[in-house]
Amino acid sequence: MAGTAVLTGAPTARATVVDVAYACETKIGPKSAVSPVDIKAVRNGGAYTITMSFEKGVSDSPVELPKGVMTPRAELVLGGAGSGTVKVEGTPNTAAVPPDTPIRIGTLTGTYTPKKNGRVTFTAGTLTVHALGMDAAVCRPSNEPRPSLVLDVTGVSGGDTPPPPAAEEAAPPAELPRTGPLDSAPALGTLGGTVLLTGAAGVLWLTRRTAR
Repeated sequence: MAGTAVLTGAPTARATVVDVAYACETKIGPKSAVSPVDIKAVRNGGAYTITMSFEKGVSDSPVELPKGVMTPRAELVLGGAGSGTVKVEGTPNTAAVPPDTPIRIGTLTGTYTPKKNGRVTFTAGTLTVHALGMDAAVCRPSNEPRPSLVLDVTGVSGGDTPPPPAAEEAAPPAELPRTGPLDSAPALGTLGGTVLLTGAAGVLWLTRRTAR
């Protein structure tokens, strides 16, 4: 489940898939979902291209979702030598999603420009599903997830001294318990899909497939 982002020169990034438990506020009330989150970085000059992906598919939509109606975005919380957040965003769905077809959030992309040298951590923050001109679902981590990416930044002019040697990477965390009908990765995308249906058809309901 763990992978390493590839940068120029010696390896300077360690990416680990981390289970993130989200507590979501939606137009149909509070919901919860768990999704494995993967964050990677690729150096591009003096900046890094950051990608965030959700490793599992999501539940089916009961009716067709029109093209271009859903766009996800998220904030990644910086730690260590970094501070603040990095914004990443996905693209609108490029095709209509037929009924009873799994919905995927896809890959979100953004840019991180470091201001100093050092070890920077990236942790999943707030996830927002924007649909039909409104923020249809706002999901925040509820389990204090550990960082999905550790990045050693070097070569910043006037920055701090290079970071110390990389610490031994921790083992991937155990899978989070699933305690409710929506406590699964498939539930996450369903929140966005269901709210879209709410705006389009006035029907407040949520569906999902039977858990594995």
